[in-house]
Amino acid sequence: MFSKDNKTQSHKANSQPTPPVKPAPPSLISHDLKVIGNLKSDGEIQIDGSVEGDVGSKTLLIGESAHIKGEVVADSVVVQGTVNGQIKARSVKLAKSAHVVGDIMHQDLSIETGAFLEGHCRRMGEEEQTPKLKWPAVSPEIKPESINTDGPTAKAKAS
Repeated sequence: MFSKDNKTQSHKANSQPTPPVKPAPPSLISHDLKVIGNLKSDGEIQIDGSVEGDVGSKTLLIGESAHIKGEVVADSVVVQGTVNGQIKARSVKLAKSAHVVGDIMHQDLSIETGAFLEGHCRRMGEEEQTPKLKWPAVSPEIKPESINTDGPTAKAKAS
């Protein structure tokens, strides 16, 4: 802008804008395919087969004939088949044919009548990406073996 050289300005004027990137078609795991290992995609995955491992994608569709044994992490998940493992997603929909054994961490959750869920559901806040375990605080000065429990005025013994 302040230089005397105008080569960069003329180069920008001649360059053509880049075309928008087309979204890729979904990756498919058909009903007769069994995958042992993790799947990772920045796009959409549709699973109708069997996966033993963790699955991560932006959008995930788990078909009626699908069986997943592992953790599922995605932006949006629709479950019509079987999942044995934890589901972490912004949006989770369990169809009436869904069978989920594991915890669901979500922002939006939809469960149709007839869906099977054995596990806990936990709503994540906007700022929370992954859950943080909160362990009780333990004082380093008081050890369990040094606590006197003989009566209502029980106090920790000095060690």
